[in-house]
Amino acid sequence: MEEKVEQTYLYDFYGELLNAHQRKIYEDFVFNDLSLSEIADEEGISRQGVHDMVKRCTRMLEGYEQKLHLIQKFKSVKQKIEQIQELAIRFHENCDDTMISEIKKISDQILEEL
Repeated sequence: MEEKVEQTYLYDFYGELLNAHQRKIYEDFVFNDLSLSEIADEEGISRQGVHDMVKRCTRMLEGYEQKLHLIQKFKSVKQKIEQIQELAIRFHENCDDTMISEIKKISDQILEEL
């Protein structure tokens, strides 16, 4: 399951960098959950050809992530926003002003990452 989630992130961030044929096969495998044989029949290529294409696309997308780190930055910002939401709830419940400085600190970190 974790691999499919990672493939989804890769495609969401970098999928447009694949050509139309690569996108179609990758989408069928990752999003439409078609088997290699089903995709091969649909595309008129061998099962091994589909397997190689999915592997090649995954390596390409992983290469983009290694260079650009967009997914890593996204996950970091998402985690920090969750922290801010948690602090805001605690501030609302306790009216603790120290929460505001923590929220400011985290929001500054987000701005630095962007």
